[in-house]
Amino acid sequence: MRKQSYFVIQELVSRELKRKYSRSRLGILWSVLSPLLSMAVLSLVFSAMFRKSIENYPVYYLTGFILWNFFTTATNTAMTALADNQALILQVKFPREVFPFARVYTAFVNFLYSLIAYGIILLIFGIRLSAAVFLFPVIVFFIFLFSLGMGYLLSVLYVFFGDVRHLYSVFLTLWMYLSALFYPLELLPETMQRLIWQNPIYNFIAAARDCILYGTLPRSAVMIRIFVWGIGMYGAGKFVFQKSQSKVIQKL
Repeated sequence: MRKQSYFVIQELVSRELKRKYSRSRLGILWSVLSPLLSMAVLSLVFSAMFRKSIENYPVYYLTGFILWNFFTTATNTAMTALADNQALILQVKFPREVFPFARVYTAFVNFLYSLIAYGIILLIFGIRLSAAVFLFPVIVFFIFLFSLGMGYLLSVLYVFFGDVRHLYSVFLTLWMYLSALFYPLELLPETMQRLIWQNPIYNFIAAARDCILYGTLPRSAVMIRIFVWGIGMYGAGKFVFQKSQSKVIQKL
């Protein structure tokens, strides 16, 4: 069954990548160009505003953006994974969690391609990497678990309540502004700073900036929150997904 599941995941990921870039001549290259173009636009708008408080602003922004983009792409696509594969789920017997997992893994593959653009920017701005960079894959691993857990929850919710897709879109907008992607946290009042530190995505982003941009190890409190949010969300999502499978099949 495991070999069958791995084969299905590979086929689903391949299908998703082909579908995403089917009408694009540049294809997967957009995974590299997209973060560069986004960085260029945001840097043009905000660099002058924050250059005194943030050194190497494009790197600061791009570090947060690639993690945020992975999270939003993973959860948005995983949300519809069960509904989109309704016929296959009803006809073939294998673990249903492979469908949300395949969507999250597809987003992860795109994230890996975006690291090419990220590496180019690090070279251009002369960012010297320290030993702390080896903690970056750990941060990515836990945001992957967090996104997968969210994907499991959202995929079940979407089957029973289709409007969750629109509500989640609005929620993501608020979440983005509370993740300090393009502004320094220090400019906010202390109350807002404490609130944003409770934001799991900001903890992932802040830890990544420490490792890459500042060459320091994240504070132990930040790493503990990353661990708790990653494991906790994955466990909660997987639990709800498994407990809801029979009801999901009936609803589909």
